[in-house]
Formats: sequence, structure tokens, C-alpha cells
Amino acid sequence: MDSFPEVEISNSENSSINTTGNTSTAVTSSSSSPSTLSRYENQKRRDWNTFGQYLKNHRPPLALSRCSGAHVLEFLRYLDQFGKTKVHTPICPFYGHPNPPAPCPCPLRQAWGSLDALIGRLRAAYEENGGKSELNPFGARAVRLYLREVRDLQSKARGISYEKKKRKRPPQQPQQSTAAPPQPQPGE
Repeated sequence: MDSFPEVEISNSENSSINTTGNTSTAVTSSSSSPSTLSRYENQKRRDWNTFGQYLKNHRPPLALSRCSGAHVLEFLRYLDQFGKTKVHTPICPFYGHPNPPAPCPCPLRQAWGSLDALIGRLRAAYEENGGKSELNPFGARAVRLYLREVRDLQSKARGISYEKKKRKRPPQQPQQSTAAPPQPQPGE
């Protein structure tokens, strides 16, 4: 695969990873005044620019209008080389262990949560930049299936099954009744 000069993606901790060559540094963005964009908007803009750069550097260069779910998957696989999450292979002696006792040669990958958040931001950016929602390559079935596969693979490799977080509902206050207390019935 061709090498791309600079890649910047954002992880789930709301920081962005700016990678040039083999070195990487974490940069956290923040908004200091009301006129600046939010952290999410800044990340979304950077991610969109990174994907645009990826398309420009693609061989042959690829127009956004011709981009498909397959190209998005290619982009996600490309990003794996900058990952920081150890994903044990089934032949690794630490496969299925949440806290391995020793180092192993298993590959580093992008964490599922980071990829999921990235796709969400790119999906929104695509539509904000004039793309039609029904043609959005970031919402393609193949991309959803890939993310599910990555999630399951990473959770099995760690020995911790993924469980969807349940929404916390605010505790309900007991209703104050203005009616008089019930009167005892005859014979009670």
C-alpha cells in the first residue's frame, strides 16, 4: 500500500493522533472562546481532512463521489498501522486474558471505540459537506459489519465480552399526592 505523508485521527478519549512517519504524538484540542469550534467539531473537521488527503493520495486518486464502503474499509485498515491497542491472535498464549503477564508479538491495532467514533464523525461530515445520506459510504452495510467484527474480535482477544451499555434513566421522584389519605372502609 502507498505511504501517506501525514495521518491524523481522533481516539475515543477526545484527543487526536497526529502521525508522521513512525513517530506519533497526542494533541488535545480545546475551545477557549465561544467563537471557536467545539472539540467534536474540530475532530470532525480534522478527520474529514484526513480522509480527503487519503483519497487524494490513493492510487489512482479517488473522487469523493466515487468513494464506496470498500474504500472506507481500506482506509480503516490503513489506520491500523497507527493503532495502540494490542490485539492477541488466537494462537497467542495470552489470547482471552484481560491482563497478560508478559509481552507478546501480537499486532497493535486501532481500538474499536476509536474506529466507531471516527466513522460517526465522518458520516456526519459527509452529509454536512453536501453528500446524500442514502449514498453515504460511511453508513454502508459493509462498514457496519466490519466494525461489529472488530468489536467482537477485540473483546474475545481480551477475554472480556462486549456488552452494550444500558442507558441510565434519571431516578424518578415519588409523586406528591394532594389528595387526602384513603379512609378506612367499614369492617376493617
